[in-house]
Amino acid sequence: MLINLRRSLVFALIAIVGTLAYALVGTGVSQLLFKGAANGSLTANGSTLIGQNWAATKCPGHALGSCVFHGRADDTGPYAAVVCAATAKNCTPAAGGDNPLVANGSDGESAATNLGPRSATLLANTKALVAYWHKLGVANPTPDLVTTSGSGYDPDITATDALVQVPMVAQARDVSEAALRQLIAKENHGAQLGFLGSSYIDVLQLNEALAKLR
Repeated sequence: MLINLRRSLVFALIAIVGTLAYALVGTGVSQLLFKGAANGSLTANGSTLIGQNWAATKCPGHALGSCVFHGRADDTGPYAAVVCAATAKNCTPAAGGDNPLVANGSDGESAATNLGPRSATLLANTKALVAYWHKLGVANPTPDLVTTSGSGYDPDITATDALVQVPMVAQARDVSEAALRQLIAKENHGAQLGFLGSSYIDVLQLNEALAKLR
């Protein structure tokens, strides 16, 4: 009996030490070789892994959000995490959306809306977003810009999604459309390994590069 107890204790100790060692080695290697990714891919303005709501960005002399590029509509318009009065008080949950992100201190959820093609709510929300883009000066918003992503956190858009916003951003920032198209081409990442997925643009990185554009 004592032999079996001793063996059990030894095996338990080996398992505990091995588990701790594995975690420490994994953390050390990730910090050494992939520090940025291991720490959440953070920049001065957020994480490149998490989509953000750019609709409230202040643009002096122009409509809110018109001087930056936008991502998926995961936290915009009818899909905003909360809807507040002008005083930023009396916030109530928005109806009909997935409410994925955090806005005004209210936590959201990570999920798709699961609104089907026959959903009256989906139709109303899409029309509201089309009207929103028209108000900002984007004549032909792409499907990505008027629908939510599957995760509710998608940080990326396609080059086409960015290009339709060029006239809006060019006018608000008083820069040439050619310069913005060059910036989009520069920030456009190819498919992983050349064949996995499709090309994409991280909206946060694009807007950070936009802020440095003269």
